[in-house]
Amino acid sequence: MDATTPGMLALEVFERDDVRRSLEEHDFAAAFALIKKWGGLSQNRIAAACQLTPGKVSMIISGQQQVTSFDVICRISDGLRIPGRLVGLADRPWERQPTMPESPPLPTAPPPHDAPWRPTATVHLASDLTRSDLVMDRRTATRSLAGALSGTPLLDSLEGWLQPSLHADHRRQSGRIGKRELRELEATARAFRAWDHRFGGGLRRKAVVGQLNEVAGHLEDHQTPEIEKGLFGVMAHLGGIAATMAWDSGHQKQAQEYYMLALRAAHAGGDSTFGANVLAGMARQMLYLDRPQDALELVHLAKRGIGKATGSRVRAMLYTREAWAYAAMGRTSAFRRATGEAADALAGADDEELYWIAYFDEAELAGVTGGRLLDMARQDPKAHAETAAASIRSALARRGPEAGRSHALDLIGLAECHFLTGDVSSAVEHAHRAVDAAARTQSSRVRTQLAQLYPYTVGRSASRTVGEARTRIREVLSS
Repeated sequence: MDATTPGMLALEVFERDDVRRSLEEHDFAAAFALIKKWGGLSQNRIAAACQLTPGKVSMIISGQQQVTSFDVICRISDGLRIPGRLVGLADRPWERQPTMPESPPLPTAPPPHDAPWRPTATVHLASDLTRSDLVMDRRTATRSLAGALSGTPLLDSLEGWLQPSLHADHRRQSGRIGKRELRELEATARAFRAWDHRFGGGLRRKAVVGQLNEVAGHLEDHQTPEIEKGLFGVMAHLGGIAATMAWDSGHQKQAQEYYMLALRAAHAGGDSTFGANVLAGMARQMLYLDRPQDALELVHLAKRGIGKATGSRVRAMLYTREAWAYAAMGRTSAFRRATGEAADALAGADDEELYWIAYFDEAELAGVTGGRLLDMARQDPKAHAETAAASIRSALARRGPEAGRSHALDLIGLAECHFLTGDVSSAVEHAHRAVDAAARTQSSRVRTQLAQLYPYTVGRSASRTVGEARTRIREVLSS
């Protein structure tokens, strides 16, 4: 039997007490040995099914290496068709539903990076992108969302942002949208942004996409120049929210498409400041995809586009994205310089700046800085772990549970800092708090960060309290 087909092991194998006990205790050395014995699988077939190397499987069986990664445990469960409950997971997708034939691919919108930088092209792009998104089923979407643009194809496609917007001839009849309707659309976009900032995830993403589709429909009608500019502004904000929601749900290509749409809409509406904010979002995506050089180029593109004509908070935020890229490159001095520039810029901020950047305050700066110091602490705990913890504690002191996703990320980061410094009791305390906060969000980013805590809780020498934290982390990651 092919080692990658479902049902590779007879259910009787998993009914054996010795097999069940080894799986429940995450003793994969014993589990693999027993599966070889009672299931008749070679090390090579186990390795292929679990997407591991034969050498890795050999080291696990010999006890030279332990399985601590949550992702690897999921791969073992799925590859060997081990019921999720036996390894502390929720029922796996293949347990909940029978295998269904793949649906035929649906037509998709033209790539945003190929469209010309004209307002009419942006409207058509928005209509096509949202329409295909709204009718796309989940399995088709999953197949179509891998692989965001990066490098030269991405950066060259954005050069049009630096050029003046080419507006259409406005000597035409007025549309049906007035100032009151425009204000209502702006208020809706603002409400969606507030919800996403607090809770994260993609539960309301389709509602945002539907609203974006409606705005595109209004722009297809003839509008006055003032209303058209306002509608492009709403499109830019909704596009940015849809991008963040898609990215927060792990859909990288889709997120990038909406970021590009948002940037084009900001360009058509003449809002270079919000365009810079969109580019900063794209830079953050590149950083999560381990593309720091691309991120740095995007930040530089944003700075060139706005010059000095923008608020202090936006400039501070751009400096933190720059600092993040330097941290990812291991350029510690450049990281500290950019972080200092962010603090200096933020010191000159006032309460009159645009609502969408109001979130970037001292708490946000402390949290972002702490997160980047934690990135460096994973390579050099002695040099950076304590400083990272101090910065994250400062963020927690300034923003509480109402910060939602950010609060959860702060707690996860602080727990990891304590593990790195060897303060296990504090690490466990903050891990429990992090689990509570993570359970209140729908953010895949939060769960990705929580999964990074999991390896710290696994090991033969782990105490009872660490084991309890491990169980709770696993429950949230499996939900």
